[in-house]
Amino acid sequence: MNIEKLTALWKKYGLSKEDGFKHQHYTIITRSGIDKIQAIEKIFIDYDVIKCEPNFAVVKANAKKGDANIQTFGSAIKGASFKDGNTNSWYVMEMAEKRAMSRAVLKLTGFYELGVFGEDESEDFKRK
Repeated sequence: MNIEKLTALWKKYGLSKEDGFKHQHYTIITRSGIDKIQAIEKIFIDYDVIKCEPNFAVVKANAKKGDANIQTFGSAIKGASFKDGNTNSWYVMEMAEKRAMSRAVLKLTGFYELGVFGEDESEDFKRK
């Protein structure tokens, strides 16, 4: 990871300590941080529902920032434990949407290439 680039991005978006944290091998940006970045960059996202079932959802995010466009996906599967799924929430569609949004914002702003992930992308990425 390039610490200089990450520090520059952190400052560019006015992120605070509450907007991110270190987690084992990764830097994680919280939902509040993702929202700040999206607002500053005026990233617009449209979603397509790929699959929506009671315990499983996949959402495609079509994101645009200026002339840049990307597509990325988010998914969620409800499980009794994390070995059976990747969320314990009954809000699987909302989790899939949040994951797609995090990925889209971080990819469009250069965080993803530095190994930075959104807190919503995995239950393992939650702050302890």
